[in-house]
Amino acid sequence: MKLKCKLLSILIFGLVFSAKAQHEMHMPARKDTTKNKIMDTMEMDHNMHKVAGVQMESPMSHAYSLNLPMSRNGSGTAWLPDAAPMFGLMYHSKKWIYMLHGNIALRYTKQDLADKGSRGAEKFDAPNWFMFMGQRKLGEKGLFHFSSMLSLDRLTEGGAGYPLLFQTGESWKGKPLVDRQHPHDLFSELSVAYTYAFSKRSDFTVYFGYPGEPALGSVAFMHRPSALSNPDAPISHHWNDGTHITFGVATLGFRYDKFKIEASTFTGREPEENRFDFDKARFDSYSARLSFNPNKNWALQVSRGWIKSPESLHGDENVNRTIVSAIYALPLGENQNLNATALWGMNKTKGHDGENAVLIEGAYRLKKFSLYSRYEWVQKSVEELNLSENIYGEHLFGVNALSLGLNYDVLDLRKFKTAIGGQVSFYKTNALLNNLYGRNPIGAQVFIRIYPSLMKM
Repeated sequence: MKLKCKLLSILIFGLVFSAKAQHEMHMPARKDTTKNKIMDTMEMDHNMHKVAGVQMESPMSHAYSLNLPMSRNGSGTAWLPDAAPMFGLMYHSKKWIYMLHGNIALRYTKQDLADKGSRGAEKFDAPNWFMFMGQRKLGEKGLFHFSSMLSLDRLTEGGAGYPLLFQTGESWKGKPLVDRQHPHDLFSELSVAYTYAFSKRSDFTVYFGYPGEPALGSVAFMHRPSALSNPDAPISHHWNDGTHITFGVATLGFRYDKFKIEASTFTGREPEENRFDFDKARFDSYSARLSFNPNKNWALQVSRGWIKSPESLHGDENVNRTIVSAIYALPLGENQNLNATALWGMNKTKGHDGENAVLIEGAYRLKKFSLYSRYEWVQKSVEELNLSENIYGEHLFGVNALSLGLNYDVLDLRKFKTAIGGQVSFYKTNALLNNLYGRNPIGAQVFIRIYPSLMKM
């Protein structure tokens, strides 16, 4: 397994640096690009200040800083690289800037093509999410921002969600969801924030969400450029970004130059089975995160969370979660980019040394084509997989999952694109589970994906 991780790491970073070298070889002379950048900046500044005949007070900025680029926006208050691509629709008024974003995949998925085991399932479904955000300046140094995120998963996926081998977390009808990804709540984020800029290099942010996302983990999977084309959640979801829908979050953050430190108090309990209501806000858990963007291509973070009773079926079990992640973005030209993410997460509860998860994913987009991959190694316990300890003991099963997929845009309506795609997933785990999953099960899916166009930054 260690050899596989090393090979995959070498492959993904080899792709990154070879693509970067290729990009630099095709760059025109430096003196010409400098002039072009100056002219482009002047034209962009003019256009941003006057859109559709409306005089604006200020150009676009980051959601939580007047002095950072909008492309650094991730999920919650997490950072993406400045060079990350942005998909969405922008609207302007005299004082406000609004943005719409979303994704829906109409698909057929079958998680065990050869019917080797008893835990694979198939389904026609449509994972989806939609966002609406807005922001405006308050005085010379203040910035107000609101975010809303909705999902119709409960209607398109049902209460038990969609089939996904070795996925665990949350429940349905009082039973743990295993080999299924839970549906997301209708209200996945309703948040407000205020940021005050002390200078161009430092600012202070207050964020409140009900629901919202605490300062814990990397950018959530559906907002990472390396995962945008993949309709499936990672099976390491509850090791990294499982808190991205939390009913009650308060975060304080301070940025100095390339660094940001944050602290959150939030509700530890994961969303309940009723996906249409608002769960009780408890503010009984805590997290801290340090983010560092050394340059426009990288976003690094390390975070730690103390989560009280996340699973309703195990109310007396608390989790200490640690996450380290690196996100990379490299523009290679118009409608061409390379994005990658690597992360490690660990969940530790009383009585065991911790369950680990490793994720490495990448996506390469060339005009209408998007090629992507995701590799995961996750330690799943007998309890996580809802197995009997009398039969399997207190075993930790290392699950390997590799997904390969592609998208191709077939319809371009300027503001929205429609792509057709397919994905194949390969799984490998301990032979003790062959009676349930078969030996090395393979899953596959085909889908039609609808999403907004790439924004010209």
